[in-house]
Amino acid sequence: MNSEVQGHGVGQETLQVGKEAVNITEIEPIGAYAVKLHFDDGHNTGLFSWEFLYRVGQNQEAMWQAYLQRLIDAGHERIVPEGDG
Repeated sequence: MNSEVQGHGVGQETLQVGKEAVNITEIEPIGAYAVKLHFDDGHNTGLFSWEFLYRVGQNQEAMWQAYLQRLIDAGHERIVPEGDG
């Protein structure tokens, strides 16, 4: 998934770094329109609409490559956790 926090509007996105080993611990349905993801680092404030998740699934490779380029542009490098290849 895109590893950039969306924020509440355009221009509020935050590039996430150092979160390579964070996992989803719980998926909580929110009505019929979204899910709330709980992560093992304690973060659980975002809602992910089915429309957004579908778009991520359809565009995963392009979004991943764009994220990796944003990391490089910001002077960061993704560290691949052991066992992730």
